[in-house]
Amino acid sequence: MSAPLLLMVSAFIGTANFRKLYQELGYHVVAEWSERKAIALVRKTPPAVIVADFFHQTDFRDRLSNLESLLATAQASSATKILVFYEPAHQAALDKVAARLRIDAALVMPVDEGKLRSVLENWRPDTPD
Repeated sequence: MSAPLLLMVSAFIGTANFRKLYQELGYHVVAEWSERKAIALVRKTPPAVIVADFFHQTDFRDRLSNLESLLATAQASSATKILVFYEPAHQAALDKVAARLRIDAALVMPVDEGKLRSVLENWRPDTPD
């Protein structure tokens, strides 16, 4: 069985700090800095997990966050788990987005490594003996 793909969408530094943990848990990690490139990858090869930084800016004209296009694309693959890291100040915006688009887990920054490990271990497919 090949390693499940974990797409790390790194708009900021939050997701990048845990690359070694993702690999330790058996994920094949692909990092993408561009949301457009991440969307193309999700369409071509849906990952097992998407880990992304969430942020809200008041100057967005037609959306609440940086991730809505990516989240909308990921909805097509029910097998893909979505984990976002967010600043506490963005909780209200995250709640609005999560009311419309599936987010499987959200962890507040700074991310507690133990909580992150627990989430990813629960999502990791069992490997055959």
